[in-house]
Amino acid sequence: MKKTTLSVLISAALFSSAPMAEGTADPRSYSPMAGKDYPQQVYWGDTHLHTSYSFDAAMMGNKGLPPEDAYRFARGEEVRAHNGMIAKLNRPLDFLMVSDHAEYLGLVPMINAKNQDLLDDPVGARWAQLLNGGADEQLKALLEMNMDLATNQKRLVNSTVERTAWSDITAAADRYNEPGKFTAFIGYEWTTMPGGNNLHRVVMFADDASKAGQLLPFSAFDSEDPEALWEHLQKYEDMTGGRALAIPHNGNVSNGLMFSLTDRDGEPLTRAYAETRSRWEPVMEVTQIKGDGETHSKLSPDDEFADFETWDKGNLTATELKTEEMLPYEYARSALKLGLEQEAKLGVNPFKYGMIGSSDAHTSLSAVEENNFWGKFTLFEPSAKRAEIQGYTEGKQGKVYGLTIDESVASGYAAVWATENTRDALFDAIKRRETYATTGPRMTVRFFGGWDFAADEVNHADFVDRGYSKGVPMGADLTQAPAGKAPSFMVAASRDPEGANLDRIQIIKGWHDTDGSLQEKVYDIAWSDARQPEANGKLPAVGNTVDVDSATWSNSIGAAELASVWTDPDFDPAERAFYYVRVLQIPTPRWNVYDEHYFETELNTDKPDSIQERAYTSPIWYTPVTES
Repeated sequence: MKKTTLSVLISAALFSSAPMAEGTADPRSYSPMAGKDYPQQVYWGDTHLHTSYSFDAAMMGNKGLPPEDAYRFARGEEVRAHNGMIAKLNRPLDFLMVSDHAEYLGLVPMINAKNQDLLDDPVGARWAQLLNGGADEQLKALLEMNMDLATNQKRLVNSTVERTAWSDITAAADRYNEPGKFTAFIGYEWTTMPGGNNLHRVVMFADDASKAGQLLPFSAFDSEDPEALWEHLQKYEDMTGGRALAIPHNGNVSNGLMFSLTDRDGEPLTRAYAETRSRWEPVMEVTQIKGDGETHSKLSPDDEFADFETWDKGNLTATELKTEEMLPYEYARSALKLGLEQEAKLGVNPFKYGMIGSSDAHTSLSAVEENNFWGKFTLFEPSAKRAEIQGYTEGKQGKVYGLTIDESVASGYAAVWATENTRDALFDAIKRRETYATTGPRMTVRFFGGWDFAADEVNHADFVDRGYSKGVPMGADLTQAPAGKAPSFMVAASRDPEGANLDRIQIIKGWHDTDGSLQEKVYDIAWSDARQPEANGKLPAVGNTVDVDSATWSNSIGAAELASVWTDPDFDPAERAFYYVRVLQIPTPRWNVYDEHYFETELNTDKPDSIQERAYTSPIWYTPVTES
């Protein structure tokens, strides 16, 4: 190559012709990401957290941590918990939505503050007296409020209190929202529970207080019907020009209603219903404190990892026992399959959900790591005896045990692939379902589907660029298969930098076969160590390094990263299908083991000493194009 002297270069620079004329600039850039707008960063957060402004949180002891403290804690600051300990996250979150109950919003703090309007009301005076009593009296007040929700009877009406509380909440979110650094979403929980069956949704706004504050939260006292909630959200958008969505809770305490194939009136779902539900509810909460909601061992008997942190005793108020017939309408995998069936019937999928996790903690502390778990209520904050706290309700069929602390799950978080850490960008990503759930660890997962991924493409440095340019990301759709081709999926996962190695990556497929039946299958597509599938196709367990006495584990097994390109060997282009990724960590100690070690005591619990934490991605759907 001919050498060019420095003097020649300087001369060329000084005496070159005028800059390019306007409109003739070189469209290329030396920067690889220039002109590309797909997300390069995953953001971590919680969309379901309660503070002292929620009546049940306050009744159960959360009297001193309002929304401001929840945001401070999520941003990484120290907060003093109700047990007197200092609480702090291992790492800050990127976003948080305080989602206090719309029903009796702010009521208890204002009773405690001796709001005269409330004390002049006979019901308010009674609840104030109970609140000033002992634990039994406070529990009685909580049960009365819960019964109001279960029977849709609002006994204490004070719009001034609600308006003041909502103003406080929206203003706090705006104060702590710092675009690019930390996102504080405005939201609330619509807490409908007819007969004690949980149909709750959290409502999320993309907007600031100037818009979100124009309407009071829609409560179950306004209506118990999800369709009425969706109508309210439409009214909000029409009135303010803002944006809103709703996120259903995990359905395992709905007793068969969350993903029912009938509406509130018992009528079969219609195309209009399916379109409306899909419009307002892009993602579902698949894991949280009240149990994991991916699937159930009785729904997925061939899935060795199906029975994970299962809670299937009854509904939210523990007043009706669970039956097996309810299960298909409560769990995410089954709901996704039912969605395919309904799409074939109605032309629209009502259950086309992406996946997120969130905590549902009522402590104002969004802490779900096993070694930093602060429980659902302040009553269950760390103590030597918290795993032994029991309780039951006299149900219709005898004593029905409610969710006790040892059954509570240290879970979960929402992972969102967004272009930046702002309300708009995160909201957009949730709407397009480019999200995944984890039970707490912050493992990174990428998932793409397409028709032309080569086997080695996931190993290229630019595999993400190839994923977006040649396929679609998690949450998106593949349509009519090219002749003779099956879909291929490119998956890459890396461990939480401060966490455990990975055991394996699995793809879960669900499909609606040509006979009209719903099917599912779990495929191991990448795994650690030198294991090989056995003759029956089952992959041997990764092993277990957990030392219970010291509450430790070792990354001497597993892999820091796993990646694979997998092509569906059972693909039928005529069948609707979905595919999502489940990533499993190696076993690590469950939170009760950390409790035993910290408090130097042996807990009275039958829960396991170790668990395999996991991530669930939003699906990629395949839909054949049919002639109308």
